Amino acid sequence: MAPRSLVLTATVLLSCGALFSAFVPAPLTRSSVSAPAAFSAQTAAALSAAVLVTPTVAFADDSSVWIPALSAVGAGFAIGLAAIGSGVGQGIASGRCIDGISRQPEVADDLRGVLLLSLAFMESLTIYGLVIALVLLFANPLIK
Repeated sequence: MAPRSLVLTATVLLSCGALFSAFVPAPLTRSSVSAPAAFSAQTAAALSAAVLVTPTVAFADDSSVWIPALSAVGAGFAIGLAAIGSGVGQGIASGRCIDGISRQPEVADDLRGVLLLSLAFMESLTIYGLVIALVLLFANPLIK
């Protein structure tokens, strides 16, 4: 029996073919800026083939490199976005705190305490991103 992903891929291809053959194509109009139709059709066909083959390759038996590779990319995005978001948030919070202290120096102690607490919460979100990245790299549940 064929693998489930191949059967599903064939089913999707046949249903899309039946769906698109049910409609009458609109007449083509010439445009002075449009790209050649052959090039766009070849590009669309190549992209469609790549998208349809990717699940088959990703779930291949014992020879798959897609899941670890995409897990490494996901780990990079997780730690990168967490660090960028936390850094921007900490910079904005620190700047607002300095503005508040410069306007009212008598509340500097209260603002400093609230700032340190909020910076700790922001940094914890970065640590969560690091944990997600480490899980994707070293304890990935998608890899058998």
